[in-house]
Amino acid sequence: MARVFAYCRVSTSEQAHENQLHEIKAAGFNIEERRVFAETVSGSTAAMEREGFRKLVDKLDWEDVLVVTKLDRLGRNAMDVRATVERLAEMRVRVHCLALGGVDLTSAAGKMTMAVIAAVAEFERDLLVERTQAGLSRAKAEGKKLGRPSSLTAEQQNSVRRRLAEGASLGDLAKQFAVSRSAIQRISCS
Repeated sequence: MARVFAYCRVSTSEQAHENQLHEIKAAGFNIEERRVFAETVSGSTAAMEREGFRKLVDKLDWEDVLVVTKLDRLGRNAMDVRATVERLAEMRVRVHCLALGGVDLTSAAGKMTMAVIAAVAEFERDLLVERTQAGLSRAKAEGKKLGRPSSLTAEQQNSVRRRLAEGASLGDLAKQFAVSRSAIQRISCS
């Protein structure tokens, strides 16, 4: 007989795990207290990097069921959520997400749902990249200088170029001008 586990995650100590557990029980899942794993950790932390989630995975066995209230309890990054669900599927653990109608994410319908979610996440990421690139292009066209301002004046940069031509090392120049080696290297490439 399959055992049922719950994973309840909140991001801050001001939030409560109890609301998620109440929602899981209200959905008809009767979960023993020892099979409830709750932790306070950011969703941006990969699931397998979370101490509580790792402990949960160590307890799971074939045919077990893991219940979460929402997909973002597993993580905010679609790729991490997908990898986590796939790992659990390999263990033959069914993952039920209440916010998605209780669908088992390891079933055919769940896999399709995960594929759609991943596609939407990838689409949003691509749109963000396109908007960023368009903004950078517009700023360049308007003559705006992009990037961090140089920590050295034009006169100091000329001095660095001259000293480099004379054979001075990047490290020595970085010490002399109190900047990083990469700052000196950027000047040498400009």
